[in-house]
Amino acid sequence: MEKELKIPFYAKAALISIGLFAFVYTMYLGQDIIIPVVFGTIIAILLNPFVNYLMGKRINKVVSITIAVTLTILLVVGVFYVVSSQVTMFSETWPLLKAKFATSSNEFVHWISEKFNIRVSKINAWTKETQSDAIDNFELGQRLTQVGGMLLTLILLPIYLFMILYYKPLLLNFIRMLFHKEHHTVVEEILFKTKKIIQTYLVGLFFEMVIVAVLNSVGLLLLGIDYAIILGITGALLNLIPYIGGVVAVILPAVIAFVTKESVYYPFLVVVLYAFVQLVDNNYVIPKVVASRVKINALISVIVLLIGGAIWGVAGMFLSIPLTAILKVVFDHIEPMKPWGFLLGNMVPTARKPLLKQKAADTE
Repeated sequence: MEKELKIPFYAKAALISIGLFAFVYTMYLGQDIIIPVVFGTIIAILLNPFVNYLMGKRINKVVSITIAVTLTILLVVGVFYVVSSQVTMFSETWPLLKAKFATSSNEFVHWISEKFNIRVSKINAWTKETQSDAIDNFELGQRLTQVGGMLLTLILLPIYLFMILYYKPLLLNFIRMLFHKEHHTVVEEILFKTKKIIQTYLVGLFFEMVIVAVLNSVGLLLLGIDYAIILGITGALLNLIPYIGGVVAVILPAVIAFVTKESVYYPFLVVVLYAFVQLVDNNYVIPKVVASRVKINALISVIVLLIGGAIWGVAGMFLSIPLTAILKVVFDHIEPMKPWGFLLGNMVPTARKPLLKQKAADTE
């Protein structure tokens, strides 16, 4: 009988570290190819029930998939049209807005100079130096490359989406063939739960975005803030980035209110409005719509959010939470990986005995 090969802990740690480094580096280098595939897979899982419904009505498979993909494209184009029309309005009044911002900035500089006894010339010199450094650090070629990558993703996404929906049986059978027959039940369960997580999470995320966009836009309209609709939609999109997006979303409307309104109370009211929307979102919308679908604790959510942003940028921030939820499902069904699945979850133990006392109790 062959002896089981035992690898020392330091060797295991080294192998795991090397493997993780190679995996992350591959994800970073291949992001232009991998991101459209991941997005296409997630959206394909979301559209799969609709495709099955159309096929159940005896519509050809290719036609059913084409209808689903076309409706998705039209929905995205419609959202982009609304946003772009608002952006056009914003750009037309940009010179006036810039002039008002310059006036407000000068007043703010003089206020700081009087309150803190700092010369205006010194503040202006520091401001110009900061702006110069920011411009120097802005790599135009890199930004153009990122924009080109986003356009390539938008072009390839419908193609990937169609192909993944069409070859779904082939892909599922391939996954089954990777495992022995005795593990097929577990594989089927993992695939089913993964599908349900993605479908319910994305549907919940969509409804959350709509609710937040409506609340933001209506609130800004009631306050009389310019560009209320585009600011409301932008805030809702940023709010999809957990924990960070909600804070960033309030900055732009607060600045617009500060520049366009005479009273300083309007920026304060905008902050109060967004705080109220965040309160409603965190305590009523997310628990009922989103959080019950993806049970990842806040600590892990922030960590994977930062990791996703470092590797894939904004796309990584959006993908980090659903991919982590899928990873948790996989870990929960593999015995050696269950501790990691427990770590990702949001079930916090109430209390436990100290380690030494528990060991003593176990030996009795």
